[in-house]
Amino acid sequence: MATDFQRKKRRGLLIARSIAINAFLVFHIVAIPFWCLPISSALVLECREFVRPYFLWTGLFQSWDTFSPNPVSTNNYLEALIIYRDGSTGYWTFPRMQLLGPSERYYRERYRKFEENLLEAEHSGLWPDAARYVARFHSGDSVPPATVMLLVRWSNIIQRDDGTFERTAWDTHVFFSYTVTAEDLK
Repeated sequence: MATDFQRKKRRGLLIARSIAINAFLVFHIVAIPFWCLPISSALVLECREFVRPYFLWTGLFQSWDTFSPNPVSTNNYLEALIIYRDGSTGYWTFPRMQLLGPSERYYRERYRKFEENLLEAEHSGLWPDAARYVARFHSGDSVPPATVMLLVRWSNIIQRDDGTFERTAWDTHVFFSYTVTAEDLK
């Protein structure tokens, strides 16, 4: 038989749990719109800076560059040029959502966000890790990789005067080159 103290303790824990759950929900219900709304008021910008570390850590960050007024005007994707120790070459393409089926696209969507962020100079600290990942992915090949070059392929999307769109020819830029060491392949 539970004593009054045990009942009060259990009730207190239930109340604390309920408060914690509600605080979690209210925080997210308020913070997500502040993060996502394309508004640049001082209050919204201050709230974004406050929640930025948490949103980046949890992957809840979003951007509105797909939507108006200034949608992204390039079609791009990442590849890696692998130069093997014998001088031969090969390519590795980061998963491209439009080439995947619906179920695989669901599981690999994070690659798209990773690629999007990888292209930004402020995330250049990730470039060596991405190159090492590609090198390790190919470490079982008969000849090990010697160099991994990360490159972006892009085509600009231009709106014509009549409202239709045209795509320019594909262009390529190597934005990082990494010399693979023996330790990288372990």
